[in-house]
Amino acid sequence: MSAQQTEMSARDTAARAEIFARIRRGTADITDKNPETDTPINWTYGGGIEMEDVVGTFVQKVIDYSATVVRVKSADVAQAVVEGLKATGARMNTAVPAGLDADWIYAIRAAGLEARVDDPQLSKETLNETEAVVTAAACGVADTGTIVLTHVADQGRRALTLVPDRHVCVVLASQVVSDVPEAVQIVKPAVQEGHPLTWISGGSATSDIELSRVDGVHGPRTLYVIVVDDA
Repeated sequence: MSAQQTEMSARDTAARAEIFARIRRGTADITDKNPETDTPINWTYGGGIEMEDVVGTFVQKVIDYSATVVRVKSADVAQAVVEGLKATGARMNTAVPAGLDADWIYAIRAAGLEARVDDPQLSKETLNETEAVVTAAACGVADTGTIVLTHVADQGRRALTLVPDRHVCVVLASQVVSDVPEAVQIVKPAVQEGHPLTWISGGSATSDIELSRVDGVHGPRTLYVIVVDDA
C-alpha cells in the first residue's frame, strides 16, 4: 500500500469513528434499543394519512410543479379537454389511446383537431410529430402531487405519454388518495396483471444537466391536468 493510500485509509477510519461517536452521543438517552417497542407507531400500510382536503391538496401540489390544473364537473370534461389542448399550444393534432372516452374524441375532432387514435399503434415518426396526447389516469396522490398511469385502455401505452410535448390528463376526484402507499394499493392489481406504471410529478424536467433545470428531457414539457368533481 502506497503512502497516499495509507493516508486515505487513515482519514476514512477517522471519519467512520467520528460518525459512530455522533450516533452514540445522539442515542445516549434511548434506554430501549428495540425500535419497535421504543416508539410504537399506530399505522397501517396503505391506510392513508389524515388530510383535511385531499383533492384540494392534490391540486395545489400539482400546481407547485408548474403544471396547469382546472376543476370541472363531469358534464364539462369533453369541452375542458379541448380547452386544455388549445391552452397548451396544440393546434393541429393530438394522440389518443384507443380506449379513451368516445365523447372526448368527438369533441376534439369537432374543434377541428385531428385525433390520432393509437389503434393500430402509431409509428415513432408519427408520435414524434404529434403535438399532444390526451389520457385518463389511474389515480392521483395528494401528498406528493403525483399522477399514476397504469397504461390500460384509456391511458394508452407508455410511448404515447412520453413522446408528445404536451400531456392533457384527466383525473377523477374520486381517484385522488392521500399518500403513495394508498396509491400503491390501487394500482397493485394492474401491476399483477403485468401493466407498467408511470408516476408523473409535474412536466418532465431534470436538473442534472450542469445543475440547470431543463424541461422535456424524457417526456412532455407541458402538463395540463383536468380534475373532475365526479363525487
